[in-house]
Amino acid sequence: MRLLAAVLVVLIAVVASQQTLDEKVQNLVDLTARQSIVKFNLDKWKNLVRMQPRNYSMIVMFTALSPGVNCPICKPAYEEFMIVANSHRYTSAESERRKLFFGIVDYEDAPQIFQQMNLNTAPILYHFGPKLSGKKKPEQMDFQRQGFDADAIGRFVADQSEVHVRVIRPPNYTAPVVIALFVSLLLGMLYMKRNSLDFLLNRTMWGFVCLAITFIFMSGQMWNHIRGPPFMINNPQTKEPSFIHGSTQFQLIAETYIVAVLYALVAVGFICVNEAADQTKEKKAAAGKKTNSLLALINVPANTLAIVGLVLICVFFSFLLSVFRSKYRGYPYSFLFA
Repeated sequence: MRLLAAVLVVLIAVVASQQTLDEKVQNLVDLTARQSIVKFNLDKWKNLVRMQPRNYSMIVMFTALSPGVNCPICKPAYEEFMIVANSHRYTSAESERRKLFFGIVDYEDAPQIFQQMNLNTAPILYHFGPKLSGKKKPEQMDFQRQGFDADAIGRFVADQSEVHVRVIRPPNYTAPVVIALFVSLLLGMLYMKRNSLDFLLNRTMWGFVCLAITFIFMSGQMWNHIRGPPFMINNPQTKEPSFIHGSTQFQLIAETYIVAVLYALVAVGFICVNEAADQTKEKKAAAGKKTNSLLALINVPANTLAIVGLVLICVFFSFLLSVFRSKYRGYPYSFLFA
């Protein structure tokens, strides 16, 4: 009789815990029905994230979105996080949506949760698995190495929870509008200058246009338009500003400007060397021969121009290698600078 009573008590406890688990999952489903993420306060945090039973995964971002907090990286990281959460909400199957939920803890709304997790920096992304107990530390995403764009967050989610989220970005109409305005302005200028279009045959002008387009694509400006990274970030340990991201999967706006300028200076070096060779040939040509070169108007000796070009090439190509080494840690080669 006592054995039967003990078994009955165990069965009742199992049924009660199962009902509690179903209620928690349904509560999360209701919370994410209107928006893709759960905004946690202390009660929701204890009940839905830290307390067992739990058969689902939680991807939680700790951030500080208040304007009074100096966190330039928090807003762009939050926007990328929302892209992944919205993609999961609209593209994943119903069974997958009940296995994985996204949440956010804002320091202004719940500083007690930051204290419980011993956090003093933001943003931080954690994965709380189904079997994670209250004392174990959750898996953290390394923003410094992996970046914080939506694709990187999606890969982190897939590795940790085995739920693959197909990242879909909302359409951005800024680029088509800017292109349409630029084309309209260009056509208007051509119409106003329709009686004198000799400038269209200027080789120097077209050379500058081609170089500018090349530098734009080589520096990663199109990546900036697609991903929308911040201009710079602050190192969470030293609080010092960083203009070059340490990961090959991410870049900053300031970084693209630096790379574009370095490429441009290397190109100027090659132009100087080429112009020095042309000046040497022109001395052997007819005295009255006219050249369209821009540097030919500058009275610089050919030898000096060649030396200046070589110095520009060597120095700024070495800087380019240094930038690449800072992003790809295992790259073994360098030139003038480590």
